[in-house]
Amino acid sequence: MSQPSRIQKDRSRRHCRTLAFGLPLLSAFTAGAAENTRFDIPPQPLNSALLAFGKQSGRQLLYGSEMTEGLKTGGLKGEYPPEIALDRLLAGTPLSYSVTPSGTVTLARAERPAVDGQEVQLSPIMVKGEAVIEEDGQSYAVTRSSTATKTDTPIMETPMSVQVVSRAIMDDQQVITVEDAVKNVSGVQRDWGYGSLYDSFIIRGFPTRQSSVYRNGFRMTGYAAETANVDSIDILKGPAAMLYGRVDPGGIVNIVTKKPLSESYYSLQQQFGSYDLYRTTVDATGPIAGNDALLYRFNLGYTNADSFRDFVFTDRIFVAPSLTWRLSEDTEFNLNFEYKNTYFMLDHGVPAVGKRPAEVPISRYLAEPGTDTHTDDYLVDFNWSHRFNKDWLIRNGFVAHLQDYFLETVVHPFLRLDNRSMGRFANFTDYERHQFGSYIDLTGHFETFGARHTVLVGADWYEYHQESVGSFRPVSDIDIYNPVYGTVDLNRHRVFRDHAPTNFYTATTEWFGLYFQDQITLWDKLHILGGGRHDWVRSKSGFSGVSMAAIDQTVLETERFQPRVGILYQPWPWLSVYGNYVESLGADNPGRSASGEPLKPETAEQFEAGVKTELLDGRLTGSLAYFHIEKLNMQTADISTPDPNDQVTVGKARSQGIEFDLKGQLTDSLSLIATYAYIDGRILKDNGGNEGNRLPNVPENSGSLWAKYDFFGTALDGFSVGTGVYVAGQREGDNENTFQLPGYVRWDAMAAYRFRVGPTRMTAQVNVNNILDKAYYKSTDIIDGNPRGRITVAEPLTVLGSIRLEY
Repeated sequence: MSQPSRIQKDRSRRHCRTLAFGLPLLSAFTAGAAENTRFDIPPQPLNSALLAFGKQSGRQLLYGSEMTEGLKTGGLKGEYPPEIALDRLLAGTPLSYSVTPSGTVTLARAERPAVDGQEVQLSPIMVKGEAVIEEDGQSYAVTRSSTATKTDTPIMETPMSVQVVSRAIMDDQQVITVEDAVKNVSGVQRDWGYGSLYDSFIIRGFPTRQSSVYRNGFRMTGYAAETANVDSIDILKGPAAMLYGRVDPGGIVNIVTKKPLSESYYSLQQQFGSYDLYRTTVDATGPIAGNDALLYRFNLGYTNADSFRDFVFTDRIFVAPSLTWRLSEDTEFNLNFEYKNTYFMLDHGVPAVGKRPAEVPISRYLAEPGTDTHTDDYLVDFNWSHRFNKDWLIRNGFVAHLQDYFLETVVHPFLRLDNRSMGRFANFTDYERHQFGSYIDLTGHFETFGARHTVLVGADWYEYHQESVGSFRPVSDIDIYNPVYGTVDLNRHRVFRDHAPTNFYTATTEWFGLYFQDQITLWDKLHILGGGRHDWVRSKSGFSGVSMAAIDQTVLETERFQPRVGILYQPWPWLSVYGNYVESLGADNPGRSASGEPLKPETAEQFEAGVKTELLDGRLTGSLAYFHIEKLNMQTADISTPDPNDQVTVGKARSQGIEFDLKGQLTDSLSLIATYAYIDGRILKDNGGNEGNRLPNVPENSGSLWAKYDFFGTALDGFSVGTGVYVAGQREGDNENTFQLPGYVRWDAMAAYRFRVGPTRMTAQVNVNNILDKAYYKSTDIIDGNPRGRITVAEPLTVLGSIRLEY
């Protein structure tokens, strides 16, 4: 049974205060919508433009889907009354419209009047427009992303593999963590993340560690995202160093946050679920004092939850205000702030016994109750842009992330020879981290000899610094089959941390990069991308058991050029064929050579080829890719010397395979996500005897299938149901392949009912995850070198309900 901590005792009072704050806040910001509405609809097929019109205007449209086949629109940008906006969208098409007294818009072909006065029965399509969200926000299929190129390029014209998890998917699945979202993308698994201290993933067979999670294009080392203000999550696969600096070769996860909107929107959601989970979120946005040049957005989140794991809990407050100032049609400033305060208990999982995770209850906690880890995060993000003319744009941004965390945990890195006693250490450490980043980009469009160019020239700078002081001391073992708690004097170790620390560590990384990119289009069908980046990197780190002043830091300076080239051919609007070659500079190797010199950093290269498709006027997107990645300069033992601590960088690993992703709307009512990945990840060179072994935590086969059905225009109008399965094969637990994590099949489902109470839209929803209550395991601790001692246990059957109010 979970025991209450000093934080959990105030759960009910704190939760009620947050809910009481959220309700008046929602009503206080509520105001009538302006007559004019801001539209931003690019040129595209008419059907998808009407979808965007419905979302941005809040109008419901009725028409037969065959009406728009083959029709396109020149798009619309600016502020107009909805009727004038629709006139402009339909200009040049054979369509007209009428408006019913309730505000529903019905489309008809102007040249085909009704016969004998009979009305034509039209079937409704999903253009509800009930939330004021950017284009694609309420669709599973996303057709544009700037993550892969830093330019506004359609995904169908991008010769890279990029997948987007939209807000619609996150809402339907009641996503709370980034991990919950990325399960909808092929070839992405959860990594260790030091017991959920930070977000970390495995992409295309390689762990991202702390280095490959980005927020609005900025690197966020050691970042655990709160999804209350997340608009979408982009996954760029393969080495992404050309635009984003030093990253691991599998890819990056770019978290795109919500932006202020010019039309008022307010939302309050209350979630409640298994293991005493309560989560309140507030979202309010719109113009300030009716001034469409000055916009705000305010997101609030409060989470309080126990866990299926004994003693484990989370208590988090999150606040994220943001402002947008549109100085003119060409100049815009954005300021964002985040504050997050979290108390939680780190969970190091269970050990391996023999070739499998130990057969203990999945609730079994093997650290020590009464330890509370506390983090404070402050983040400021400022950016601005100016358009000189229709062809040239400059952008500049800056981010500062300051983090203090006070870690209290009892770690259990290994199982003793009796296969039941866990060796444990008390780790009581105070950390201070800060990271800063900045970029400046110039984007231009021009033509030369019939070829269209989109050119990007930019520079970025990043600095990360960490200092930690703490106590790391052995404590009593624990019997994994018959644990006895309370044998560790936690207050004594707090005194050690404050007055007799044993661990002093510091690390600093700074880099500066210059990059360029040219996207060339020939004959409207052939798209060529070429670019490169040069990095100058300086990093230093060191450890002492005496004091910070006694640290002898290892300094490494590196510079490297990294190219990226790609080609894409689009013979028809619905099909693209592409290929690319990419190189990247990766993480530093922490050891030293026999001569005492720092080791060279890791590098990587990728070859990729694939096809993309966009069907049903952009409502359904798909991709199929083959990739081959080699990771070089991996650290391994130097067997030419007698010292076991001597290292060399001759290690090499390879990951290759096939990935398939399909998402979108098959019909107006049926939405679908389907993924599959085959990954052959191997260690190719290693002096420790691991050559030929499979990469750990990487299933050879994995995939998912999710479907949702909306009962539009039926007796069950307002109801939605969905279900999905997530499958992964057996995974190796360590580099030596001494134990395995069994494969699993997880089945989820959801049901929702949307209705109105006056002007307020309401959604009642329930999600049930792991319906069959299957026991399975997510990952092992490869990064910290303790895979057999720390295996992450997955959640059993859980139920999550919610009520959401929108206005």
